[in-house]
Amino acid sequence: MPEKEKYSAVPAKDGGDKKAITSGDDEICLKAKMSLLNGITVIVGSIIGSGIFVSPTGVLLNTGSVNLSLIVWVASGVFSMVGAYCYAELGCMISKSGADYAYIMETFGPFMAFIRLWIECMIVRPCSQAIVALTFSVYVLKPFFPECQPPEDPVRLLAVCCIMVLTFVNCWDVKWATRVQDVFTYAKLLALFIIIVTGLVQLFSGHTEYFTFENTNADVTKIALSFYSGLFAYNGWNYLNFIIEELKDPIRNLPRAIAISCTLVTVVYVMTNVAFYTTLSVDEVLGSEAVAVTFANHLYGYMAWIIPVFVALSTFGAVNGILLTSSRLFYAGACEGQMPEILTMIQIKKLTPTPAVLCMALLSLLYLTVSDIFALINYVGFATWLSIGVAVLCLPWLRWAQPNLPRPIKVNLVFPIVYIIASLFVTVVPMIASPVETGYGCLMIFSSVPVYLIFIYWKKKPKPIQRALGAATHSLQKLMMVVRPQTK
Repeated sequence: MPEKEKYSAVPAKDGGDKKAITSGDDEICLKAKMSLLNGITVIVGSIIGSGIFVSPTGVLLNTGSVNLSLIVWVASGVFSMVGAYCYAELGCMISKSGADYAYIMETFGPFMAFIRLWIECMIVRPCSQAIVALTFSVYVLKPFFPECQPPEDPVRLLAVCCIMVLTFVNCWDVKWATRVQDVFTYAKLLALFIIIVTGLVQLFSGHTEYFTFENTNADVTKIALSFYSGLFAYNGWNYLNFIIEELKDPIRNLPRAIAISCTLVTVVYVMTNVAFYTTLSVDEVLGSEAVAVTFANHLYGYMAWIIPVFVALSTFGAVNGILLTSSRLFYAGACEGQMPEILTMIQIKKLTPTPAVLCMALLSLLYLTVSDIFALINYVGFATWLSIGVAVLCLPWLRWAQPNLPRPIKVNLVFPIVYIIASLFVTVVPMIASPVETGYGCLMIFSSVPVYLIFIYWKKKPKPIQRALGAATHSLQKLMMVVRPQTK
């Protein structure tokens, strides 16, 4: 019989029962298992989800004309590339999981970092995952309801099933999660390739009647809102930074993965929109909740079913990408003492951050109670670009405050300055046009202050509270078989 596996325990900082364990000579910690190709598929798979299939309607609704909507799509791609370029320097300089949370912690301290953590963990990530899961459900069920929208209850139930299946995959094995990401990224690129080729055939056949500036909306606030939908479709370009500790040779592979992914996605998005408008009028796009399905019904005849199938695969992969990267943000926050200690812990056999994955899944399920996708996009847009703008501000600030930090990549300061100004535009201007949604977003952000004061800043909690929290953590540890990763 093989020798029984031996574990060594490392006491927790607080001297309690919580322990980090090593198995033989191997630490229980997150391992660097991801290659450059895995990194590219994580970014592409996280970006290309529901956005390209949902957002054409939102962009067109606020721009009014096809040509201006295409300009917004290009500008959103360039905007995302600039941000990603800035993140490449930050990621190689501060190579910790958690991305902008880690950068803000290093630059502005724990309070600002907690606000960013709260926005991302409580609003942006679970809300985004709920949106993508709902879109997955709509496209799966659409062939069964060709003449109308699928009923809300089956849509939500299927979204729940999608999230639960991928939660299991991410808890079971990181390699399983990255393999799912790879396969479904190829599937979504194939779907978009089919749409783009069809669009090019239509374009060369002379179907250009809808490419005009007719009915262009000149209202600046409306144009800013159109960027919310456009940028939502590009959301995910920074997700690889969240799991940088699991990327092989990050200094070499992070900037390469970002550059390849952002360029590829921008080209694919613009060409997909061009394809849609070779066939669909403004009214048809605005009247459709599943633009790709409407496009397929016009051109593919009895084979039209292939597009909703491929779109469902696309959004399924995007849910996986969000879950894979978001759980690492919960993990990073817990390691800094700004999330419950249980979220720092790793499953002793599978080496996955199981508690963080489960927490992310539960929050996403809560957001499925809201059925208005475009309201969710506005909540996400306001919080996301405000937070990312603050993260990019870390770059020039650290250049001034800590000029001697090692910088394997050094970007021109023009890029972060342009990005910060653009971030102000897409966060401040829509406050006028969409005060209710931004008001809710502000309330969600400000709710972080009392949470920080009570749970983080207040260190000397009464003994009974400390014992209760310790007992709850210990019980969850035994239930999930998780421990803190060993620190050297």
